[in-house]
Amino acid sequence: MKGIVLAGGSGTRLHPLTHAVSKQILPVYNKPMIYYPLSVLMLGGVREIQIISTPLHVELFRALLGDGGRLGLSIEYAEQPEANGIAEAFIIGAEFIGDDQVALVLGDNIFHGPGFSKMLHHEASHVDGCVLFGYGVKDPERYGVGEMDERGRLISLEEKPAAPKSNLAITGLYLYDNDVVDIAKNVRPSGRGELEITDVNRVYLERGKARLVGLGRGFAWLDTGTHDSLLQAGQYVQLLEQRQGVRIACLEEIAFRMGFIDAAACYELGAELSKTEYGQYLMDIAANNR
Repeated sequence: MKGIVLAGGSGTRLHPLTHAVSKQILPVYNKPMIYYPLSVLMLGGVREIQIISTPLHVELFRALLGDGGRLGLSIEYAEQPEANGIAEAFIIGAEFIGDDQVALVLGDNIFHGPGFSKMLHHEASHVDGCVLFGYGVKDPERYGVGEMDERGRLISLEEKPAAPKSNLAITGLYLYDNDVVDIAKNVRPSGRGELEITDVNRVYLERGKARLVGLGRGFAWLDTGTHDSLLQAGQYVQLLEQRQGVRIACLEEIAFRMGFIDAAACYELGAELSKTEYGQYLMDIAANNR
């Protein structure tokens, strides 16, 4: 499975912070925002990743992450000149995706919860159509919403409905078979001029090949698109890291735990950041697992 991080857009809801920088470069506590969606793909075992951003910002991500080799990844970059919708990612990334399945994660979404890596591996190995992830919210009218029947089957999808049929918001993580490329190419722009991901998902639903996996209690899904939500996400990460003594979305540690790099490489990456708690944490992890 290939992976795409969609890190485009102008971040207007975060102005003036994002006048000159991509919002996915902004810090969420002690890491750039893009570390969090990248960690999701890595936890799912995805090692071939494409980052899509604006022509203005794509070089920022290249400077931050390079070709991914230091993390045992292969990272490519592509441009989305205009914010033409989430579904355009599959058109831009068509050559990158090739004949493979693909996971798409939005660059401003944070996922954290027990057993997440195991769940991702399981779902990624059972993709027959598309797999969506639902999260119960108190304001579903702000999101795409999925409706389930009494047997737990997905029966409807709506985009920001005035009268939601459920409280299950569709999160910014999606798994697809290879048909998604052709489906996206045939989606027509919505009234707001964008290729809507909900329209792609509806095609799969009409084919009977769309599943919705609920992210239950104890799981956190955070959207960092506003000043308040960005601050709240940072406070959430800070609290857990300081209480538990572990790091959330620490790419170097995940690469080591997943077997993408060895202990020596992990230690070296930590040593480069040895003046920070982050670097010391990596060095300790590597030293204690040689």
